[in-house]
Amino acid sequence: MPTVDLTPLPPGAAGELLTLQRAAYVTEAQLYDDVRLPALVQTLAELEHELTTGSCLAARAGSRLVGAVRTRERDGVLHVGRLVVAPDLQGHGIGTRLLLAAEQATGLPRATLFTGARSTANLRLYGRHGYVESHRERVRPGLELVHLVKELRPTEGGSGG
Repeated sequence: MPTVDLTPLPPGAAGELLTLQRAAYVTEAQLYDDVRLPALVQTLAELEHELTTGSCLAARAGSRLVGAVRTRERDGVLHVGRLVVAPDLQGHGIGTRLLLAAEQATGLPRATLFTGARSTANLRLYGRHGYVESHRERVRPGLELVHLVKELRPTEGGSGG
């Protein structure tokens, strides 16, 4: 396993991120028998715009982009999205490092994210790191999203001891 460094995604790397995103979501498309998942049909222009509204942390092995996670702070909550890892490097802790780094980079007390109900590996990853299911959302027949939350820090005014 190569050394992996985490840094903010540099400007101009949206095309590289889109390529990684599409590669990482192929297994999701197979799970849902749907090649039109939003992550697979997102255009470069849409991704470039999305990157202007939040943050993106990149994982690099040398010059290769091998992982990324996008975050957005809204309404006092950290919204974590599109955690992706290169298919040949999944299962080596890159996703965990990205997730934990995204959580540590915020001062907000809560994080939220979602994944597909059939995405058992994702659900295991998030569960291992303290995310709990808040609700499910049926998008269409065959696609149900599981929304998860995690308390990152005690909220002000909590019980003390």
